[in-house]
Amino acid sequence: MSPAFSRRLNTAIRLLPLVYDELRKLAAQRIAQEQPGQTLQATALVHEAYLRLVDREQTQHWDSSGHFFAAAAESMRRILVEKARRRNRVKHGGEMARQELDDVPIEAAEVHEDLIALDAALDRLKAVDPQAVELVHLRYFVGLSIPDAAQMLRISPRTADRLWAFARAWLRREVVGESEAESGSVSF
Repeated sequence: MSPAFSRRLNTAIRLLPLVYDELRKLAAQRIAQEQPGQTLQATALVHEAYLRLVDREQTQHWDSSGHFFAAAAESMRRILVEKARRRNRVKHGGEMARQELDDVPIEAAEVHEDLIALDAALDRLKAVDPQAVELVHLRYFVGLSIPDAAQMLRISPRTADRLWAFARAWLRREVVGESEAESGSVSF
């Protein structure tokens, strides 16, 4: 075993018990927001995100718990986006939808965000306001409240609230277009 790998393994072994329960709760909240039929479980999402965070050539240094959870949120986002892209590929069924034999007609259509469109919009928003993207990560992908996200970003809750309103409006316009965003038919 190389010394670098040994150091990373020791760091991972010490860090995991400290953050595992919190990451598991956050992942469970995010998975609950996914479309029905999601096969990825919260435990698998946490493990994959954690491995991506600690299995690097260079040792990661986080300034605070907020920095670590922001990195975890970004990692979870990327995993879910990759999974959504994989599901949309022709090789994996593309546009085909799974049909259950005992389907019950749905009374009202459910609104589900398109993760790929959201991912692209977040990349564009990063050029406009990187702090807004971090807030979206913490609120949408991790499930933190405005006060908790504000604390992680080291800004006031009032500033976070204004930034959240801006980011939601900006993303709504980018993802669904101006005409639908003005009508209020889609929500983030």
